[in-house]
Amino acid sequence: MINNDLLRRISTTFNFNDEKILSVFKLGQGLITAEQLADTFKEKDDSSYKPLLDVEFASFLNGLIIEKRGPKDGPQRETEQALSNNIIFNKLKIALALKADEVIAILELAELSLGKYELSSFFRSVNHKHYRDCSDDVLSTFLKGLKIKLKS
Repeated sequence: MINNDLLRRISTTFNFNDEKILSVFKLGQGLITAEQLADTFKEKDDSSYKPLLDVEFASFLNGLIIEKRGPKDGPQRETEQALSNNIIFNKLKIALALKADEVIAILELAELSLGKYELSSFFRSVNHKHYRDCSDDVLSTFLKGLKIKLKS
């Protein structure tokens, strides 16, 4: 999925305004200005459109974890340079302190049924024999279910 679209969907889901989004970026050591943020929310065909880099989106997701769960003791983790749907999904799960049953319930709100073993395959090490890539559809469905859950 496109990082800009994911940022927009997550911001909408949590009712974050631009000021709040910038503060979450800052928590994750992300250096982004209000102008850069505005450019990431523009349409792709706009000449001012700026794609959100993986490292920038990772800093937002790390900031979201800190925003929702508080700062971690010790040194802060390095921001990922490259993101996959699996990493994004896992960071959202961590930020919201969700257990497997809760993630499954959120997916079911958006009409996707997954078992615990199917779900756990997304959060395994890439080198694990039961690792599975998280598709755009699964991540999108999770965000849709999360929005439904938070609105109810």
